[in-house]
Order: sequence, then C-alpha cells, then structure tokens
Amino acid sequence: EYELKHLQPRLAQTVADASGLIAACGFGPITSGICTTRLIARYAPESIILVGIAGAMRPELSTGMARSFSRIACYGIGAGSGTEYQTSSELGWNQWTDPDSAESIGDIIQVPGTPEDADSESPMLLTVCAASANAVDVADRLRRFPLAVAEDMEAFSVAVACRMAQIPLAVIRGISNMAGDRDKANWNVAAALEAAANLTISRILQ
Repeated sequence: EYELKHLQPRLAQTVADASGLIAACGFGPITSGICTTRLIARYAPESIILVGIAGAMRPELSTGMARSFSRIACYGIGAGSGTEYQTSSELGWNQWTDPDSAESIGDIIQVPGTPEDADSESPMLLTVCAASANAVDVADRLRRFPLAVAEDMEAFSVAVACRMAQIPLAVIRGISNMAGDRDKANWNVAAALEAAANLTISRILQ
C-alpha cells in the first residue's frame, strides 16, 4: 500500500490511457502470488507489470536507480538456513510441475513473455521470504545465487502466477537501499519509486 500510494499519482494517466488498472499485490511471496492469481481471474489482463522497490545486493546497482529483470530466483524455500540452507532444486524437488505439459519450475523462473533463450548469465532478481538483515545474510544468498544483483519479496510468486495463466509479465524494481542495511536513514525510497515509475511509463509507451 505504501508503494501504491506513491506510484499511483505518477502512473495513473499513462495506465488509464493504455486501458490498464493499478492494483496492489500485497507484501511478501505468499500474499503476492495469491493476490495476483485473484486479480488475473477477475480482470483477465493481456499483460502485467510488477513495479516496486528492491534492495541492491551488488555495488553496480545504486539507490535511486531502477531496472527491469527477466530472470527471478527464489531463496528461502528448501531446507535449513544460513550456510546450511539448501534450495528446493538442490533437494531434488521442483516447486511446480504442470500435469499436462510436464513443464517444471525450480528455483529460477524466466519471466513470462521474455525469450526463453535469454542470456542465462544475465543478472537476476532474488525473491526472498525475509529481507537480508546484514552483510552475512547477503553473502549467504549470493553463495547460492551468484548472479543475483537485488532482492525483493514478490517477483518470483507473481511470475509463477503469470506463468500458470500464460500472461506476459514485466518486472521493474527501483533500488531503495543496499540489501542488509536496515537503517532506513540510508534508504532513498522516494527516488527509487520515481525511477521505477519512469521506467514503467517508458515500458507502457513502447
């Protein structure tokens, strides 16, 4: 709701001109997936853009900038924690397998609507169940997903919902802080949301 309050005035006219709708998907990987599924069932959109903030995990991303992501990884589903953590794929389990096509989703999902042959070495967004509390958390996550450059708490779940519904998705995140830094005096949420809004508008007008 906080992000929606700040993004809606910037995006309202452009979204309306595109016959779109702005809605909140909720906070965290559980609620966001459920809400996205409900929104898809209610509105049957042709495409979806997920826009909000994220924490940078590497110095090449700085606060106040925004970027889009075509690959999303999931951290937190599996077994153990810290250095003992194992992802679901490492345990030999898929997070979902389509009973008709046998298509599976593991720890990494290609954003629906992006080329399947997209660069497998491209930087990715990491969806987590709890934000990094310190540099140790960040390091633990990067050991499992070295291509991750930012963390959020919704994109993987939204991407799964869109994949199941076969709806194209764009994921845009403004960088509000460095992951692991919980001192909000160092955050720049306003600039992150402004950058994310600008990138979203550019995407809609393409």
